Amino acid sequence: MREDEGDVGGSAGGLVSVGSPMLEAGPKAEAAKLLPFLALGARADLQAAAAQHVLALTVSGPGRTLLAGQAALLRALVELAVAPAPAPARDAARALVNLSADPGLHEPLLAAEPGLPARLLGCALDPQWPWAEEAAAVLANLSREPVPCTALMAALAAAEPGESGLERLVRALCTPGYNARAPLHYLGPMLSNLSQRPATRAFLLDPDRCVVQRLLPLTQYPDSSVRRGGVVGTLRNCCFEHRHHEWLLGPEVDILPFLLLPLAGPEDFSEEEMERLPVDLQYLPQDKQRDPDADIRKMLIEAIMLLTATAPGRKQVRDQGAYLILRELHNWEPEPDVRVTCEKLIQVLIGDEPEHGMENLLEVQVPEDVERQLQQQDRQEQEQCERVQQALELAPETQAELGPLPGRLA
Repeated sequence: MREDEGDVGGSAGGLVSVGSPMLEAGPKAEAAKLLPFLALGARADLQAAAAQHVLALTVSGPGRTLLAGQAALLRALVELAVAPAPAPARDAARALVNLSADPGLHEPLLAAEPGLPARLLGCALDPQWPWAEEAAAVLANLSREPVPCTALMAALAAAEPGESGLERLVRALCTPGYNARAPLHYLGPMLSNLSQRPATRAFLLDPDRCVVQRLLPLTQYPDSSVRRGGVVGTLRNCCFEHRHHEWLLGPEVDILPFLLLPLAGPEDFSEEEMERLPVDLQYLPQDKQRDPDADIRKMLIEAIMLLTATAPGRKQVRDQGAYLILRELHNWEPEPDVRVTCEKLIQVLIGDEPEHGMENLLEVQVPEDVERQLQQQDRQEQEQCERVQQALELAPETQAELGPLPGRLA
């Protein structure tokens, strides 16, 4: 996430505006001059103008690079971002969102303020903090990289006794109106990033906690693709744990309908086909829409693919009529890379079972030469998808020169 702001207007109290000759003459020196105005004890109007000025700098790559070399200024920015009113915490937090969106700036941010993840976590999970969404967005950006993700995991582990940090995070994500002044959508991608860690997956998949069951309804969350995508990414990561597949597909969780429903459209199936589907997927209304986000559709398919890694998992997915939903999705899907992912899953479902000793697809040892061939095929498929996508973006008369697009499955 990166907040986009226009140029700051007139300066106040000696602050220069973006693009002024003073700043261009000595950008590092002029940036350093902002530091006194960002201090917590500075006059409120000058402090607000300085924060707006820094926010404007973070919109451009050169501006972010300039700020990355100013450790004292970054520390002051963090102090402002967590300061109560009347400090301009929102502009400071939005500047941190923009800075953290660049992975190359994570190191200088953490070097300037090693406690940044812990301090922002407190803000993000505070139900009274007005800028909790911005704090969550910074953490979502930071947690994409290993070092800050480790620091965030440590901050979660050091949470208050009685309720773990991850439990607080899930509760904030799953509780409507947890913070009346902040939607907290970015807790979704933050949890998705954290779920790449085995410790997080162990927490999420603990049958006694019922965490996955609380996340499942959010696969249909209508108000934010950010929250919805974060939850779907989290569920997909959990599906890498094949030892939990039987539990995930079983009646305690029953994850498959929640993964298939966003992929389903308004198609009419025969009575025989309808009976093969889970109850939640039968007789859907004529205005039923598939998830509009292609990335989310792809992650849903990938999650189901992971659930088919074992023979029992493949049987359960087949028995619940997943092929019917995927067949219609493939016929409808406009995005080439999502169609390719869908085709691969369909081939697993309709293909022959692997030979003895290779039933668990996640544990199969692939020879290096075969792995290289598969990687080459994946690259070729990706290039083909890109060519098709470019064709779709051309005018109709130009598309005709490129030949037919890939066909449909029967």
